[in-house]
Amino acid sequence: MKLLDRYIIGKILSTFFFVMMILVAVIMVIDITEKVDKFNEHHLKFSVIFAYYMDFLPWISGLLTPIICFIAIVYVTSRLAAHTEIIAMLSSGMSFGRLLVPYFIASFIIATISFYFNGWLIPHSNRDRLAFEMQYFQNKFYFERRNVHMQTAPNVFLYIQNFNNQSNIGYQFSLERFSDNKLVEKLTSDNIQWDSVKNKWTIHYWKRKKVDDIFDLNSKGSLAESGLTKDTTLIITPKDFENDAHEYDGMTIPELSKQIEQLHFRGTTGVEAYETERHIRFAAPCTTFVLVFMGVIVSARKSRGGTGFQVALGFSLAFIFILFFTMTRTFAQTGSLSPLVAAWLPNTVFGVISLIMYKFVPR
Repeated sequence: MKLLDRYIIGKILSTFFFVMMILVAVIMVIDITEKVDKFNEHHLKFSVIFAYYMDFLPWISGLLTPIICFIAIVYVTSRLAAHTEIIAMLSSGMSFGRLLVPYFIASFIIATISFYFNGWLIPHSNRDRLAFEMQYFQNKFYFERRNVHMQTAPNVFLYIQNFNNQSNIGYQFSLERFSDNKLVEKLTSDNIQWDSVKNKWTIHYWKRKKVDDIFDLNSKGSLAESGLTKDTTLIITPKDFENDAHEYDGMTIPELSKQIEQLHFRGTTGVEAYETERHIRFAAPCTTFVLVFMGVIVSARKSRGGTGFQVALGFSLAFIFILFFTMTRTFAQTGSLSPLVAAWLPNTVFGVISLIMYKFVPR
């Protein structure tokens, strides 16, 4: 690695971490100001608040990494251009492609660290952060979905008409077992209640029927057994009826894959949000490379007005990218767009735009 490469890489990394420190500090101050009333309302100790922001810090840092990397690239490159350093490099015979090498090395360092943190370390701190926010900042959650259907095992399907997540009681419960697409056994109960001591469900006023044909279900001869109460173990727990908003933020990449597999097996809705998040975890490192490439192209030209225009243009492009990314993610989570397409479409579009802009960069 040449001295010039180390010089540019050092400039980029130092600027990146400095901008990260400044922006995160500003965001944390704003966040504390907005939440100070909640802290006082719940009489939270300083140690509790401090622990929360130690979990908040890595999350917001990971969220801002691609954009801060872009801003750092624009600032460093525009400063080099303003001091005619880029002109001197190109005049010495260095190609523009060779000039990009230290930029991509710096972006590789940032992307690798970001991928590891977002994929494995930050989710652990997010669990505590999300639990804290749900306890102190959000209103009490009431499970309002009705007619819940899910698959609990091969050819076994569960149904609950409605569930009270405050008392952990489900009403009009049934568990059906099929063989060769025919109903062979059905367990019904007026209600089921979670026993936190036994970690089991207690079913009340239950009936189990075994039938040879679905049309014999109501016949007296199909009644196998019944009772008042019975303890049973099911694949579901009260946790499945809790608020799962942004639950994927607290999952590592292997945990996301396992959760997606489980949701597909159960046939429940909302799997698109988890699939989108998993694809985004892998697309984020490429986002860094795309933004770095675009940042160099935007700011490599020397401007008589100084670096202000390049920085402003960089912020504008970053805003457009965020808006585009947010739109595609929203469409994917609602099922209107494939999660794979939603994660990679912004990179593809802005990558093509960068290649077009590359043709007009002064050599």
